[in-house]
Amino acid sequence: MSDSTTTSAPTPSTPGETSPGAVRLRVAPSPTGDPHVGTAYMAMFDLAFARQQGGKFVLRIEDTDRARFQADSEQQIFDTLHWLDLNWDEGPDVGGPYAPYRQSERLDTYKPYVDKLIDEGKAYYCYCTSERLAEMRELQQKQKLPTGYDRMCYGKSREERAAEPGFSENPVVRMFIPDDAPLVFDDLIRGEVKAPRPDDQVIMKADGFPTYHLAVVVDDHEMGITHVVRGEEWISSTPKHILLYQGLGLEPPKFAHMPLLRDEKKAKISKRKSPWARLTWFKEQGYLPEALLNFLALLGYPPIIEADGTEREVFTFEEFSENFEWSKVNTVGPIFNLDKLNWLNGHYIRELEPRDFAARILPFLVADGVLPEQPSLPQLGRLNLVAELIQTRINLLSEATPLVAPFFTDDAELPIADDARAQLKETAAQVLDAAIAALEPISGSLGKPDGTGIEWVHERIEAALREAVVDGLGIKPKFAFGPLRTAVSGQRISPPLFESMEILGKHSTMERLKNLRASL
Repeated sequence: MSDSTTTSAPTPSTPGETSPGAVRLRVAPSPTGDPHVGTAYMAMFDLAFARQQGGKFVLRIEDTDRARFQADSEQQIFDTLHWLDLNWDEGPDVGGPYAPYRQSERLDTYKPYVDKLIDEGKAYYCYCTSERLAEMRELQQKQKLPTGYDRMCYGKSREERAAEPGFSENPVVRMFIPDDAPLVFDDLIRGEVKAPRPDDQVIMKADGFPTYHLAVVVDDHEMGITHVVRGEEWISSTPKHILLYQGLGLEPPKFAHMPLLRDEKKAKISKRKSPWARLTWFKEQGYLPEALLNFLALLGYPPIIEADGTEREVFTFEEFSENFEWSKVNTVGPIFNLDKLNWLNGHYIRELEPRDFAARILPFLVADGVLPEQPSLPQLGRLNLVAELIQTRINLLSEATPLVAPFFTDDAELPIADDARAQLKETAAQVLDAAIAALEPISGSLGKPDGTGIEWVHERIEAALREAVVDGLGIKPKFAFGPLRTAVSGQRISPPLFESMEILGKHSTMERLKNLRASL
């Protein structure tokens, strides 16, 4: 029943032309806080299939939830997806033939569709107040009845409804769910799926904003989306969406409902309970984007099977895209195993070129105050040398700071960690004295202009120290160099000792050995 003030509905607009058979997929996050890791999870499956099929990948911002809207969230979405190299062909920041790509800028788009549904009896105005709806739900629960709208407003004009209790001057619009509503649909991942029967869902709020259910159908149609990839929690909403497509005379897209990411308790991950549900967390902790993508792929997809039948868990996004098949996607919610991610991240870190690795740890060193925002050329040169020493010793980029910091700390200000000092043996003073005496004769000069004549190199340093401490004092190698490591790095665990001494140079090395000796 149409509202008495409604005129005949305009014809909904037709989407732009797409190439015959071209696939178009989208990810449509809401800017309501830090981006969820699930956004990247969906986006990478979207992008993999789009690239494999030579199609398009679209970013749409669904910002009609104004109560939860956060102004900086949209930029975080852009930044984190770009960081992961999940780059879109069309979106709010790059434009495209179906602009605008923000729902809040498309509000005039939805009303013609609503009017069409109302005029054809497939939707109706609901004037019930929130108080009346709350009472209705409470009564249904007391009587152990299915909860859902009781259609008090269906078939009534504004005047007829106004004569009854619980009337609101500002109506919403509800879709009418017929008895023969389609409840079974084909899913690219799960095959035939049956969903529960929905109630008469609100599709237009009292403020004129569309609800998700209407907006997603209209936007996907107008943007020519051919495949909708989303979490399995949306399975129950799919009948509503298919019914809207049918009611508007539109062709539904193909649906693929991904398994939900779950925490260690097998619950759906949430930003309230798990910090790693925030996509920004991974960048902050020092994960590599290529490792995170590989990990997310393994959560929903099997490893690559080699020609000899063995499994390979490490693969590039290009390999993932090239071999992608919807039928292989896991239907069981995977457990988010951070230990597995850390292992993968460590593997990818060790595969980096040393200078690339140094460049990737630099932002963490700057943030932690180890290096200035604009390091000097000598500082960058030293960083490249140190990076080679620690690359095999960390699994997260953020773990670089304690290993690198000693190389950029003044000798007199080098802190000695409590656990490092506590593990010093009674022979520590004797070891330091022997080391200082053994290293003193080695020249610390820079050598000749042609690069020859350098004496302060790790091979000679090691030979001198082994002769003086291991052979001279009779201390086993396992225990011989602990005091030297503590003196040079201030830590119990450090980069390779002799290479560290070479990088620090003779002056700093000797100063640090003497400083620790004086403190004993």
